[in-house]
Amino acid sequence: MKVLSRLFRAKFADYLRRAFHHGELNFHGQLQPLAQKHIFFAWLNRITRCEWVVYAKPPFGGPLQVLKYLARYTHRVAIANQRPMQLAGPGVWGPPKDSDGAVTVLREAVAAGVNHIDTSDYYGPHVTNQIIKQALHPYPAGLVIVTKLGARRPPDRSWQPAISPQELTAGIHDNLRNLGLDALDIVNYRVMGSIYDPEEGSIAEQVTVLAELRRKGLIRHIGLSNVTAAQVAEAQTITDIVCVQNNYNVAHRHDDALIDDLAPQGIAYVPFLPLGQFSPLQSSTLSSIAGRVGATTMKVALAWLLQRSPNILLIPGTSSVAHLRENLAAGQLTLSQEILAELDGIAGTVAG
Repeated sequence: MKVLSRLFRAKFADYLRRAFHHGELNFHGQLQPLAQKHIFFAWLNRITRCEWVVYAKPPFGGPLQVLKYLARYTHRVAIANQRPMQLAGPGVWGPPKDSDGAVTVLREAVAAGVNHIDTSDYYGPHVTNQIIKQALHPYPAGLVIVTKLGARRPPDRSWQPAISPQELTAGIHDNLRNLGLDALDIVNYRVMGSIYDPEEGSIAEQVTVLAELRRKGLIRHIGLSNVTAAQVAEAQTITDIVCVQNNYNVAHRHDDALIDDLAPQGIAYVPFLPLGQFSPLQSSTLSSIAGRVGATTMKVALAWLLQRSPNILLIPGTSSVAHLRENLAAGQLTLSQEILAELDGIAGTVAG
């Protein structure tokens, strides 16, 4: 076993950072640029924050081989601004009850190495993005903010589609203004569908609008949310897609085939509602496993997602620093193959 010194880690991290930004480090076209950015900075955070110290055999062959070796240490737990995060008030409307607490959670998340924040300007509306800006602007290098378009919140607090070219363009400018950015890292087109599950139908017009806004430099990358496999394929004929955000968890497994299709393409899959339909998953199997491994049921459910596929990124909501730390700890829990097989059986007995 060899232990890396802090000095070595600092020098190595600086070398990787410079190589990455000067184009000397790449992934041989195996990953979309966004996925490269996500993975690179996650690895870099691991090195600079000294969150791992031991490796069994020194890797050889240059920085790319070293990064691939370090991949096992990447935690893919991000922070989402959906319930129960409470960056907006009840019903995702108006300010939260504890604005200072929301700011504290955001800052703690970034300090803990979280580099992916999920948001939307229609949360509040506007409130969530304004709190993110208050807490984190100017944003640290490597932080990826993912927003979404496709809905609006009229005064009656309902959720209505906002999918015309004019509405999508206005939504981009709302996000830019309230986040304090010149360009958005990633914009997901969110198909309203049946709220938590997608419905078939062409999305070509909306994706074409986003592709044009990308050409104008207002968007760096495009993703999709609440979509079917056919809609993903349609969007890919128009522009590169870097991530898909759908309803998926240990009990809701409808996207198994889609996840497996996206992984070799280097496209991130981001499950929303990873802990169920806004309530804890009810499963005697899950509770039994959690007791055996000495973890909460939620930690086990998140760990299962991380082991489900290497392209999965998590966005569990959180309402406190303590809950945030519990969510992040899921990245350190490794489930055995026997336990994974037990968890795979939950989908047939529990509704998501």
